[in-house]
Order: sequence, then C-alpha cells, then structure tokens
Amino acid sequence: MTLSPISLSSSYTTTISQPHHCSLFNTTTSTTATSLNLKFCSLKPEPFAFTSLRHRSHHNHPFRRTHFNAISSALSNNGTAPKSFDYDLLIIGAGVGGHGAALHAVEKGLKTAVVEGDVVGGTCVNRGCVPSKALLAVSGRMRELRNDHHLKSLGIQVSNAGYDRQAVANHANNLASKIRGNLTNSMKALGVDILTGFGTILGPQKVKIGSSNNIVTAKDIIIATGSVPFVPKGIEVDGKTVITSDHALKLETVPDWIAIVGSGYIGLEFSDVYTALGSEVTFVEALDQLMPGFDPEISKLAQRVLVNPRNIDYHTGVFASKITPARDGKPVLIELIDAKTKEQKDTLEVDAALIATGRAPFTQGLGLENIDVATQRGFVPVDERMRVIDANGSLVPHLYCIGDANGKMMLAHAASAQGISVVEQVTGRDHVLNHLSIPAACFTHPEISMVGLTEPQAREKGETEGFDVSVAKTSFKANTKALAENEGEGLAKLIYRPDNGEILGVHIFGLHAADLIHEASNAIALGTRIQDIKFAVHAHPTLSEVLDELFKSAKVKAQASDQVKEPVAV
Repeated sequence: MTLSPISLSSSYTTTISQPHHCSLFNTTTSTTATSLNLKFCSLKPEPFAFTSLRHRSHHNHPFRRTHFNAISSALSNNGTAPKSFDYDLLIIGAGVGGHGAALHAVEKGLKTAVVEGDVVGGTCVNRGCVPSKALLAVSGRMRELRNDHHLKSLGIQVSNAGYDRQAVANHANNLASKIRGNLTNSMKALGVDILTGFGTILGPQKVKIGSSNNIVTAKDIIIATGSVPFVPKGIEVDGKTVITSDHALKLETVPDWIAIVGSGYIGLEFSDVYTALGSEVTFVEALDQLMPGFDPEISKLAQRVLVNPRNIDYHTGVFASKITPARDGKPVLIELIDAKTKEQKDTLEVDAALIATGRAPFTQGLGLENIDVATQRGFVPVDERMRVIDANGSLVPHLYCIGDANGKMMLAHAASAQGISVVEQVTGRDHVLNHLSIPAACFTHPEISMVGLTEPQAREKGETEGFDVSVAKTSFKANTKALAENEGEGLAKLIYRPDNGEILGVHIFGLHAADLIHEASNAIALGTRIQDIKFAVHAHPTLSEVLDELFKSAKVKAQASDQVKEPVAV
C-alpha cells in the first residue's frame, strides 16, 4: 500500500492527499461545498536540473551565497543562529525519507543525527507500506488457492484452503518489526545518532529534543515528520468497528461486511485483502467513478477485473456525512448524502467501516511559528529544492522539508528521493528532483503502476504548449511469460510525443506491474527517448517484454541517437 499512491480519492473535499501520483493539474476532491484546487508539483520540463559547482566544504556553499539576499530576511526576527554546531545535518523524523537522507548524508561525510518521537520507520514501515504488503501477500495466495478454474488450467488440485487470522496479523507485525530493526541498525552501523523525543524547532538551526531542555544545533535541518490518516468531520472512529488504515493493518477482525470510504490506493488495496479473506465490501466514493486519480482507461479495466467479479458493490457521487460505530447491538450506521445537492440519499448498515480518505501532514507542534513559517492546509511550504518558505515568502536558511509533510508527492520513496536531493544541495551540488520520474504503484492482484502524466493530463499539456500527443498500448495476452502463468489479463499504455520521442507517461495494469514500471521511470529520469530505448534488449521469455513491445510499437519521427561510437569487441 502506498499510504503514501495518487488519488485524492475519496468521499470528501480534503486538504489532504492520498499518496499522490504527482499531478501538474489541479485536483479537486469534495467534502463540503468548497472545492480545493491543489497543485502538487511545480516541475521543470527537463528530467533533472543540475548546476555545475566546484566542490567545496559543506560549510561553504556557493549556491547559498547566490540566494543570500532572498533568505537573509528570514533570519532577522527569528533568533540568532549558533556559530558552532553539534551536527552537520539534523533530521526530524526517522521514517523512510529521514532514513534515506541520513544514509546519503553519511556517505557524503556529514555528521548526522535523526530525531524520532515515536518509532524508527515512520508510517511506511510501521503502519503503511510494509505491513500492508504482508497482508496483500496473504490475499494473493488465498486468491490463487481458491481460484479452482485457474488452478485446474495449470493442472493443480487444491481443496479447503483457509487461513489463521491471528497468524496473518502476526506476519504483518513481524515484518514491520524486522524492517524497523534493519533501518535502526543500518543507521547505527554508519554512526548516525538516533535522538529519542519529539523535535521542536526553537529558532534558526536549533532544535529541542523532547520535553527537557536538551537543545541540539545543526548546520542544516530537514523536517521529515510524515503524515497521519485523515478523518473527515462527522465520522466517529472507535478503532474497532470504525477504523483507519492504522487499525486495519492489525487485522484484529475480518468483518462479514465492511464499507470502505474512498476508492483510491488505500481503499483498493484493503478491498483486495478483505474480499480475499471472505468479507463483502461496499465502496463509498464522492466522485462519479471509482479510482478517480488513475488514468481513466486503466481505471475502467481495473474496475472490470478488481471490482465487478468480486464481492464488492459501490456508491459513487455520495459523501458519508456521518458514521456511527456499532454499539448496543446495533450495526455501524453510514449516512450518505448526494455529493452535489447534499440531499440525503441512503443509510447503510454494515459490520465495520474503513476510512480511506487520504492522509494529513503531521506538522503540529514542530515550532514552525518560531521561525515565522505558516503551514498551508497543514503542509510546510517549500520550493522546488525542498527549502522551507516563511510567511513572507522568503526562504528560511538551512531548513528543508521532505515527504508527506510538504505534500508535493505523498509516497515513501518520493520522501527518500527528496531527502537525497537535499543532501546533494547541502554538500555543494545543486539538484532539482523531477517528480514526474517517480513511479507509484497499487499492490492489488493484479497490480497497477504508473509514472508521469495520465492521458488527459498529457493532452492538456500538449494543447497548452503546442505539441501532439500519441498513445501506444500492448496487452499481457501477447506476452509468453504472462500466458505461461495463465495471467494474461493486463494492459500497458505509453503516452508520448511523436515528434521527439519524449515519454510523457506510462501506465500498467497486470502481473507484477509494480516491478515493470521502473524501466519507464528510469527512462524519464535519465531523459531517454523512445527512439533510443527501442534498441534495449530484454530477456525472453519475461514480463519485461511487455515494455519492450510497448516502446517498439510507438511511432516516433525523430531518429535514434548515435550511442556507440566504436564497435565493441565480443
């Protein structure tokens, strides 16, 4: 699960986004009459933007002097920066983003510490991506073992497949514990100090750890505090019958009938888990179609495979205006109103309700007021280099924010990439991360993955900037490995510029889609054009040939570049 995945799916207008596949367009969700237009990326068109800088000590960065006038005002009324420092880099938050930044900082020779007020690993490891993958591994096996038609086609006979709920829950918990230990040990082994306590910024380059007077100073500070589940007004969460993803991952019960409010990444993945374990699922979605954030063609196919044949029904175009937990022998009550007219539509009575309406940045109590920073809908405002912007629009010197807390792209691996980008900057190499090259995935069975723009986004961009957009598609039904697995249900879609071969977006629905997407994301990151990647060789028979055929089917006017100047002796 990507508690991090794309969608502002849900049944509410939120200030929050679900792990969002970075949109260059305005995204709207709805909980009240007020709509919010959220612009997530502010990206440059080039794959990466680097500035060549002569290497210098990390205490003296030429690009910082370039921006001195812009940031000097942020220091004037916010205390005095210390002249010597306890650390070169202090990271508030030891989730995936903070961990990635810390490891890269050590590699660059920085004395580094992370501050963690909860447990190492953050949301992804403890309450998100990691334990959800354990549950999804079980749901995948259960689907295989209970699909008699599929097994018989392979010549396999299995009967009476079942599961032990507590053992499944233990598997998820044990996996989270193991990964948490791995992250902790990796930082300790490299000499990263782990400071226990909640970090509060007191002023420039000063952080208080916990409730004591333990004050730590650092040349540069990264905020990496992540996010928490967003629960709209009118919904009463009791942690038993009305739950968030945090509770659901403990798998304390498998209800006979569960309503899932929101059909984005979180909702889809949990529908996969619950239906595989025997639950009936009802989606409640505010927008007019399920899976609103995905490419429309992929959403349509995914609904046909992941929703329609399963024990799932749905209500679209409605809000869950009020949800009351089960008590006194009564079921969970969900009051539905029309998303547009706000008229009462229906009342559902179910055994449980999962609130999958996105995530909210965890930024309260950070002491941002001490450095004159005002959050925007809870998010810390940053520029394209993750540098924090104060209430006057000036850059706060030596302060950065990465991951869910800045809202640019709410994915664990995006947070890590942003953290690495920041470390590059503080060690003297200017770096701008291209969020359009960051892939996202939904780990249903089959999986969904994507990178770059959806087709509507790409066509809108083409109209604005004056270029044509073309689409190529390939089916898993034409792939030998997929057919050998008897898993031919799937589609890969390429959105590109026919004039110059630029890859604008790739979307995959099918077996191991989450693994296949990286060839496309790396091509976007490196600026590789279709006319060149067509010459890449893929092992046969493998699923990777789905991408091979996809790129080869594209019609590009531009010629391939000369990649090899001299013959290579073999």
